[in-house]
Amino acid sequence: MPDATAGRPVLVTGASRGIGAAIAHRFAAAGDRVAVHHSGTGARAAEPHAELPGVGHVSVVADLRDADAVLRMVDEAADALGGLAVLVNNAGVFGTHPIHETGYPGWRRAWRETLDVNLLGAVNTTWAAVRHLQAGGRIVNVSSVSAFRGEWSAAAYAASKAGLNSFTQSMAVALGLRGIAVAAVAPGWVETDMTRDVLASPVGAAMRARSPFDRVGRPAEVADAVHYLASPAAEWCSGAVLDLNGASHAR
Repeated sequence: MPDATAGRPVLVTGASRGIGAAIAHRFAAAGDRVAVHHSGTGARAAEPHAELPGVGHVSVVADLRDADAVLRMVDEAADALGGLAVLVNNAGVFGTHPIHETGYPGWRRAWRETLDVNLLGAVNTTWAAVRHLQAGGRIVNVSSVSAFRGEWSAAAYAASKAGLNSFTQSMAVALGLRGIAVAAVAPGWVETDMTRDVLASPVGAAMRARSPFDRVGRPAEVADAVHYLASPAAEWCSGAVLDLNGASHAR
Protein backbone atom coordinates (compact mmCIF):
# COMPACT_ATOMS: atom_id res chain seq x y z
CA MET A 1 0.00 0.00 0.00
CA PRO A 2 1.35 3.49 -0.83
CA ASP A 3 2.59 5.76 1.95
CA ALA A 4 -0.52 7.60 3.14
CA THR A 5 1.58 10.65 4.08
CA ALA A 6 2.86 11.16 0.52
CA GLY A 7 0.40 13.70 -0.84
CA ARG A 8 -3.35 13.33 -1.17
CA PRO A 9 -5.11 10.41 -2.86
CA VAL A 10 -7.00 11.80 -5.87
CA LEU A 11 -9.37 10.14 -8.35
CA VAL A 12 -9.88 11.85 -11.73
CA THR A 13 -12.41 10.36 -14.14
CA GLY A 14 -11.84 10.53 -17.88
CA ALA A 15 -8.18 11.31 -17.29
CA SER A 16 -6.36 9.52 -20.11
CA ARG A 17 -6.36 12.58 -22.39
CA GLY A 18 -7.36 16.20 -22.80
CA ILE A 19 -8.57 18.19 -19.82
CA GLY A 20 -8.66 15.11 -17.59
CA ALA A 21 -5.02 14.31 -18.32
CA ALA A 22 -4.04 17.90 -17.55
CA ILE A 23 -5.91 17.74 -14.24
CA ALA A 24 -4.24 14.46 -13.30
CA HIS A 25 -0.83 15.92 -14.18
CA ARG A 26 -1.49 19.04 -12.08
CA PHE A 27 -2.25 17.01 -8.97
CA ALA A 28 0.67 14.65 -9.57
CA ALA A 29 3.05 17.57 -10.03
CA ALA A 30 1.96 18.87 -6.64
CA GLY A 31 2.96 15.56 -5.04
CA ASP A 32 -0.45 13.91 -4.89
CA ARG A 33 -1.12 10.28 -5.76
CA VAL A 34 -3.58 10.00 -8.63
CA ALA A 35 -5.94 7.29 -9.82
CA VAL A 36 -6.42 7.88 -13.54
CA HIS A 37 -9.81 6.58 -14.62
CA HIS A 38 -10.47 5.67 -18.24
CA SER A 39 -13.02 3.60 -20.13
CA GLY A 40 -10.56 0.96 -21.27
CA THR A 41 -10.81 1.92 -24.95
CA GLY A 42 -8.70 4.04 -27.25
CA ALA A 43 -5.03 4.22 -28.13
CA ARG A 44 -3.98 5.80 -24.82
CA ALA A 45 -5.96 3.53 -22.53
CA ALA A 46 -3.20 1.09 -21.53
CA GLU A 47 -1.39 2.67 -18.57
CA PRO A 48 -2.08 6.42 -18.69
CA HIS A 49 -0.84 6.90 -15.10
CA ALA A 50 2.69 6.03 -16.30
CA GLU A 51 2.92 9.48 -17.91
CA LEU A 52 2.49 11.31 -14.60
CA PRO A 53 5.33 12.76 -12.54
CA GLY A 54 5.97 11.28 -9.12
CA VAL A 55 5.08 7.86 -7.76
CA GLY A 56 2.12 5.95 -6.35
CA HIS A 57 -0.25 6.55 -9.28
CA VAL A 58 -2.61 3.91 -10.68
CA SER A 59 -4.98 3.45 -13.60
CA VAL A 60 -8.55 2.25 -13.04
CA VAL A 61 -11.11 1.20 -15.63
CA ALA A 62 -14.89 1.44 -15.76
CA ASP A 63 -17.68 2.14 -18.19
CA LEU A 64 -19.44 4.97 -16.37
CA ARG A 65 -22.76 3.84 -17.84
CA ASP A 66 -22.48 0.73 -15.64
CA ALA A 67 -23.31 1.70 -12.04
CA ASP A 68 -21.89 -1.52 -10.58
CA ALA A 69 -18.64 -1.06 -12.50
CA VAL A 70 -18.42 2.50 -11.16
CA LEU A 71 -18.70 1.24 -7.59
CA ARG A 72 -15.96 -1.32 -8.14
CA MET A 73 -13.70 1.23 -9.85
CA VAL A 74 -13.94 3.75 -7.01
CA ASP A 75 -13.25 1.08 -4.39
CA GLU A 76 -10.27 -0.15 -6.42
CA ALA A 77 -8.87 3.38 -6.59
CA ALA A 78 -9.33 3.93 -2.87
CA ASP A 79 -7.70 0.58 -2.05
CA ALA A 80 -4.72 1.28 -4.30
CA LEU A 81 -4.17 4.83 -3.03
CA GLY A 82 -4.88 4.17 0.64
CA GLY A 83 -8.11 6.18 0.65
CA LEU A 84 -9.55 9.15 -1.20
CA ALA A 85 -9.30 12.85 -0.40
CA VAL A 86 -10.32 14.37 -3.75
CA LEU A 87 -12.70 13.32 -6.51
CA VAL A 88 -12.73 15.11 -9.86
CA ASN A 89 -15.70 14.17 -12.04
CA ASN A 90 -14.31 15.07 -15.45
CA ALA A 91 -15.41 12.26 -17.78
CA GLY A 92 -17.89 13.20 -20.46
CA VAL A 93 -19.09 12.49 -23.97
CA PHE A 94 -20.27 14.89 -26.68
CA GLY A 95 -22.35 14.16 -29.73
CA THR A 96 -24.55 16.14 -32.08
CA HIS A 97 -28.22 15.33 -32.65
CA PRO A 98 -30.12 18.31 -34.15
CA ILE A 99 -33.80 17.80 -33.46
CA HIS A 100 -34.81 18.57 -37.05
CA GLU A 101 -32.28 16.07 -38.46
CA THR A 102 -32.49 13.19 -35.95
CA GLY A 103 -34.98 10.33 -36.03
CA TYR A 104 -36.74 9.34 -32.85
CA PRO A 105 -34.60 6.24 -32.11
CA GLY A 106 -31.41 8.25 -32.60
CA TRP A 107 -32.78 11.07 -30.47
CA ARG A 108 -33.56 8.76 -27.56
CA ARG A 109 -30.19 7.01 -27.90
CA ALA A 110 -28.26 10.30 -27.88
CA TRP A 111 -30.00 11.51 -24.73
CA ARG A 112 -29.67 8.21 -22.89
CA GLU A 113 -25.98 7.73 -23.69
CA THR A 114 -25.05 11.34 -22.88
CA LEU A 115 -26.93 11.55 -19.60
CA ASP A 116 -25.72 8.11 -18.51
CA VAL A 117 -22.07 9.22 -18.73
CA ASN A 118 -22.06 12.97 -18.12
CA LEU A 119 -24.62 13.15 -15.34
CA LEU A 120 -25.40 9.72 -13.91
CA GLY A 121 -21.77 8.66 -14.22
CA ALA A 122 -20.76 11.58 -12.01
CA VAL A 123 -23.70 11.00 -9.67
CA ASN A 124 -22.80 7.36 -9.10
CA THR A 125 -19.06 8.04 -8.83
CA THR A 126 -19.81 10.64 -6.18
CA TRP A 127 -21.96 8.25 -4.15
CA ALA A 128 -19.22 5.64 -4.27
CA ALA A 129 -16.47 8.14 -3.37
CA VAL A 130 -18.31 9.71 -0.44
CA ARG A 131 -17.90 6.47 1.49
CA HIS A 132 -14.13 7.09 1.44
CA LEU A 133 -14.03 10.88 1.91
CA GLN A 134 -13.47 12.41 5.33
CA ALA A 135 -13.89 15.98 6.60
CA GLY A 136 -11.71 18.22 4.46
CA GLY A 137 -12.43 16.13 1.38
CA ARG A 138 -13.12 17.80 -1.95
CA ILE A 139 -15.27 17.05 -4.99
CA VAL A 140 -14.85 19.10 -8.17
CA ASN A 141 -17.15 18.58 -11.15
CA VAL A 142 -16.18 19.62 -14.68
CA SER A 143 -19.22 21.24 -16.25
CA SER A 144 -19.38 23.46 -19.35
CA VAL A 145 -20.43 26.90 -20.55
CA SER A 146 -22.99 24.93 -22.60
CA ALA A 147 -25.03 24.54 -19.42
CA PHE A 148 -25.80 28.27 -19.58
CA ARG A 149 -25.92 29.14 -23.27
CA GLY A 150 -27.38 25.88 -24.63
CA GLU A 151 -26.28 23.88 -27.68
CA TRP A 152 -28.59 23.83 -30.68
CA SER A 153 -27.05 20.65 -32.10
CA ALA A 154 -26.13 18.95 -28.80
CA ALA A 155 -28.99 19.60 -26.43
CA ALA A 156 -28.31 16.46 -24.39
CA TYR A 157 -24.76 17.60 -23.65
CA ALA A 158 -25.92 21.03 -22.49
CA ALA A 159 -28.69 19.52 -20.36
CA SER A 160 -26.31 17.02 -18.79
CA LYS A 161 -23.96 19.82 -17.75
CA ALA A 162 -26.82 21.94 -16.41
CA GLY A 163 -27.87 18.93 -14.36
CA LEU A 164 -24.29 18.54 -13.14
CA ASN A 165 -24.32 22.14 -11.91
CA SER A 166 -27.50 21.54 -9.95
CA PHE A 167 -26.09 18.31 -8.56
CA THR A 168 -22.95 20.19 -7.50
CA GLN A 169 -24.98 22.67 -5.48
CA SER A 170 -27.17 19.99 -3.92
CA MET A 171 -24.11 18.01 -2.82
CA ALA A 172 -22.44 21.16 -1.50
CA VAL A 173 -25.34 21.51 0.92
CA ALA A 174 -25.60 17.81 1.76
CA LEU A 175 -21.88 17.11 2.18
CA GLY A 176 -20.97 20.41 3.79
CA LEU A 177 -22.53 18.96 6.92
CA ARG A 178 -19.66 16.45 6.87
CA GLY A 179 -16.95 19.02 6.11
CA ILE A 180 -16.69 18.05 2.43
CA ALA A 181 -16.67 20.92 -0.08
CA VAL A 182 -18.16 20.49 -3.57
CA ALA A 183 -17.68 22.90 -6.47
CA ALA A 184 -17.57 22.94 -10.26
CA VAL A 185 -15.76 24.58 -13.16
CA ALA A 186 -17.55 25.51 -16.39
CA PRO A 187 -15.03 25.85 -19.23
CA GLY A 188 -15.79 27.29 -22.64
CA TRP A 189 -13.98 25.95 -25.69
CA VAL A 190 -10.64 24.39 -24.76
CA GLU A 191 -7.91 23.30 -27.17
CA THR A 192 -7.55 19.52 -26.87
CA ASP A 193 -7.08 16.65 -29.28
CA MET A 194 -10.88 16.37 -29.47
CA THR A 195 -11.37 20.01 -30.53
CA ARG A 196 -8.20 20.61 -32.55
CA ASP A 197 -9.75 19.86 -35.95
CA VAL A 198 -12.70 22.17 -35.32
CA LEU A 199 -10.43 24.94 -34.10
CA ALA A 200 -8.19 24.53 -37.15
CA SER A 201 -11.18 24.92 -39.48
CA PRO A 202 -12.79 28.23 -40.51
CA VAL A 203 -15.16 27.79 -37.56
CA GLY A 204 -12.16 28.06 -35.22
CA ALA A 205 -11.66 31.73 -35.93
CA ALA A 206 -15.21 32.47 -34.85
CA MET A 207 -14.74 30.41 -31.69
CA ARG A 208 -11.63 32.37 -30.76
CA ALA A 209 -13.26 35.69 -31.60
CA ARG A 210 -15.94 35.11 -28.96
CA SER A 211 -13.34 36.04 -26.35
CA PRO A 212 -11.71 39.49 -26.17
CA PHE A 213 -8.43 37.57 -25.76
CA ASP A 214 -9.01 36.08 -29.25
CA ARG A 215 -8.25 32.54 -28.19
CA VAL A 216 -9.80 29.51 -26.52
CA GLY A 217 -8.83 27.99 -23.20
CA ARG A 218 -5.90 25.72 -22.45
CA PRO A 219 -6.19 22.45 -20.54
CA ALA A 220 -3.65 23.65 -17.97
CA GLU A 221 -5.87 26.63 -17.14
CA VAL A 222 -8.78 24.35 -16.32
CA ALA A 223 -6.45 22.09 -14.33
CA ASP A 224 -5.17 25.00 -12.26
CA ALA A 225 -8.74 26.05 -11.40
CA VAL A 226 -9.70 22.50 -10.44
CA HIS A 227 -6.57 22.16 -8.30
CA TYR A 228 -7.44 25.37 -6.44
CA LEU A 229 -11.04 24.31 -5.80
CA ALA A 230 -9.71 21.04 -4.38
CA SER A 231 -7.34 22.84 -2.03
CA PRO A 232 -7.86 23.46 1.71
CA ALA A 233 -8.06 27.18 0.95
CA ALA A 234 -11.18 26.77 -1.20
CA GLU A 235 -13.66 25.49 1.35
CA TRP A 236 -15.73 28.67 1.12
CA CYS A 237 -16.10 28.12 -2.65
CA SER A 238 -18.32 25.13 -1.92
CA GLY A 239 -21.43 25.36 -4.10
CA ALA A 240 -19.77 27.63 -6.65
CA VAL A 241 -19.68 27.06 -10.40
CA LEU A 242 -16.59 28.86 -11.72
CA ASP A 243 -16.77 30.24 -15.27
CA LEU A 244 -13.64 29.62 -17.35
CA ASN A 245 -14.40 31.08 -20.76
CA GLY A 246 -12.21 34.18 -21.20
CA ALA A 247 -15.25 36.48 -21.13
CA SER A 248 -16.67 34.75 -24.20
CA HIS A 249 -19.99 34.27 -22.38
CA ALA A 250 -21.34 36.43 -19.57
CA ARG A 251 -24.13 35.44 -17.19
